[in-house]
Amino acid sequence: MLTKTDFIQYLNCPESLWLAKNKSKVFDKYKGKFSLFLEKLIKEGYEVEEYAKRLFPLGIELPENSSPEYTSQQLLTNNNIFFQPSFVTDNNEFARVDILEKLNNNTFHLYEIKSTTSVKKEKLEDACFQKYVLNECGYKVSKVSIIHLNKEYIKNGDIVPEELIEIVDVTEQIDGIYSSTVSKIKAASNFINEKTINENKCSCRYKTRSNHCDTFKYFNKDVPEYSIYEIERISSPKITQLVDNNQLSILDVPLNFSLNPKQKAQVESVRQMEALVNSHNIHGVLSNLKFPLHFIDYETYASAIPKADGISPHKHLVFQVSIHTLNENNEIKHFEWIGDRIELPTDMIHKMESFTGHTGTFISWYAPFEKSRNNDMIQWLPEFKSYLDFINNNMFDLMSVFKKNYNCY
Repeated sequence: MLTKTDFIQYLNCPESLWLAKNKSKVFDKYKGKFSLFLEKLIKEGYEVEEYAKRLFPLGIELPENSSPEYTSQQLLTNNNIFFQPSFVTDNNEFARVDILEKLNNNTFHLYEIKSTTSVKKEKLEDACFQKYVLNECGYKVSKVSIIHLNKEYIKNGDIVPEELIEIVDVTEQIDGIYSSTVSKIKAASNFINEKTINENKCSCRYKTRSNHCDTFKYFNKDVPEYSIYEIERISSPKITQLVDNNQLSILDVPLNFSLNPKQKAQVESVRQMEALVNSHNIHGVLSNLKFPLHFIDYETYASAIPKADGISPHKHLVFQVSIHTLNENNEIKHFEWIGDRIELPTDMIHKMESFTGHTGTFISWYAPFEKSRNNDMIQWLPEFKSYLDFINNNMFDLMSVFKKNYNCY
């Protein structure tokens, strides 16, 4: 059976999907654990779904895991809106639709619910999959909409579904990609039913490391430990060029191969099997920092449905901060704060300002994150704008030292 989730996996890596369908025990060994973060995303998806359903008060909830046969019976009733109807084609392609509306002209309006704040291309492809399955089952889908979160919504008291949720008509976009997507769906159905495939490589071989499938190591056993995929920010076209020349190890990269200075230094570090450190530059950078040095780190919680008043969907709410302050005399002081309830961190910022004052340099690892959190808090708590602006204007990113002056194999 091919589901919507399977189809998206096929688009990412056909071979990985084949392995999941045909050698599930092998696939399970490589796919990794089901993380708490993924569990959180799934729960948030259900939460968004519940708010979306409130926009359709006359909707009928079909029983969980009800059969396509049961759905077909319900579609013959006088009800017009159905939650979670299921369908399966003769070719074993299966869809469970979030919301389906029966229109007066005997066609259907299909709604896909997303916990994002915008409509992305890949979300159109999975909505297209749903439409295809319904059409194949004899139900004409004349309209398709994506339901997603309104990024401009700000919580103030109880959640207002009509303000939290946006419905976007994507019928024209779906029509524009329908034919090509159907071809991919049919190809996916055929592919997972192949008796055998080449299990010595997968499509991810030509992609950057962050886009590799879970089973990359199974399919690409010839890829060494220090491989070309470890080269920082190497592009897919350059990976393709190296793979086609069977140059999979960093040591295989030709000396005249086009790389930026950082990438060249990384390759050279592997060749020499030692870290390449520009101590002179590092000393120069660090010696210009103004004391006291405040080593700062935020911990945040982001949720699709805002939990605190003043917050928008998916915004990071700072609930913890740790600051170690180093003075010129090598004295170290520590400040920490952790919230005990979900609310704007007014008390935290007030105590931070009392601890650090408007002095010195704030040091973080990957400063854009801390700066973005400060910018968010300026919007929520403008009374602290002067202090938070001072932090951002006097922030040093410790990562920059390692990105520019330290290369390790």
